[in-house]
Amino acid sequence: MEQLSFFDDIVEVRRCLHQIPEIAGKEFKTCAFIRETLSRIEGIEVLPPFLETDTVVLIRGEKGPGPHVLLRADIDALPGTEETGCDFVSKHPGMMHACGHDMHAAILIGVIRNLAAKRSEFAGTVRCVFQPGEENVAMAKSLVEAGAMGDPLPDVCAALHVMPGAKVGVVSVKEGAMMAASNHFKVVVHGQGGHGSLPCASRSPLIAAASMVMELQNVVPNRVDPRRSGVLSICRFESGFIDNVIPETAEFSGTMRSLDNETAKVMEDAVHEICHAAAVIHRVRCDVDTRQCYLATCNAAEPVERLCKVVKELGVPLHILSDSAMSSEDFSFYLAKAPGVFFRLGAGEDAPSLHNPKYLPPDEAMVNGIKVMTAFALESLGR
Repeated sequence: MEQLSFFDDIVEVRRCLHQIPEIAGKEFKTCAFIRETLSRIEGIEVLPPFLETDTVVLIRGEKGPGPHVLLRADIDALPGTEETGCDFVSKHPGMMHACGHDMHAAILIGVIRNLAAKRSEFAGTVRCVFQPGEENVAMAKSLVEAGAMGDPLPDVCAALHVMPGAKVGVVSVKEGAMMAASNHFKVVVHGQGGHGSLPCASRSPLIAAASMVMELQNVVPNRVDPRRSGVLSICRFESGFIDNVIPETAEFSGTMRSLDNETAKVMEDAVHEICHAAAVIHRVRCDVDTRQCYLATCNAAEPVERLCKVVKELGVPLHILSDSAMSSEDFSFYLAKAPGVFFRLGAGEDAPSLHNPKYLPPDEAMVNGIKVMTAFALESLGR
């Protein structure tokens, strides 16, 4: 593939986006900037928002009907104060692009420029989705339900994530589960408070909640098939306010992770069963709230093979991962509807971790991101 003659423009786009980070569902300036930038690209169709801050672009091949390909970039930022010291630092106090989504959006704009210029060379349609709210709220679910994937659904979809721990520009991928399903849970235990000197006259929610927490530690070893992976972590416990008063309530919450959606269901059911059973034993009442935040991100075999083919043809370094990550990604909701591939793009072996206030992936990583995503789309269109 030819060199990216417009790469300086993409760097400028990335830096502009980096300066206006906005948290999930509030990406109003980001959305406006993306739409204004896209308005200068000929040969594309920008759709009205499906939610408030998404942008969906269609690029129709001039050779007629053909396959449908979907490419996604997430656009939201995170709460936090940036400490990168760069000259295009966040202008929004308390918010920063600590996960590289500014680069994801800039890469997709670069891909759109490439594909728009080549639309006379292919048949079919490429749908490019700039998605809000990947962090914590998984707005992909709502966006997919609103119809952003199109009708008919795409034949294949793809997304990337810039990732520290690998050389700049290296593509890393694996077939099957790339990332985990993630469920969160909150348990509120209602007891009967009283004086600490007379526990027999009370029904301690604290003791009941502690019993639940301990029993939940047995869910993974005793209920999850040892040939599968699962994690259940209690991350918060709150109860009481003074040394000699048995409280009325106790509350704890945590997260469950697994590499397949069936195991996620096993763990979710176990949380409900164990907590309600412990409540009966301790003569208290409990409310158990579980919510599925992210599905497992599972790559289909054929799209992975296709990605590896184009990466090798481009001469881009390729790394086949042996392990899955227990972190989560809402691109999983696209992959639940259509086959596809989610891959990592190296951002530097010694780069700070994701969500770190010093995280700042280098512009150079975008070159391979644009080339690989463009080539994957064209290969999927049969060009």
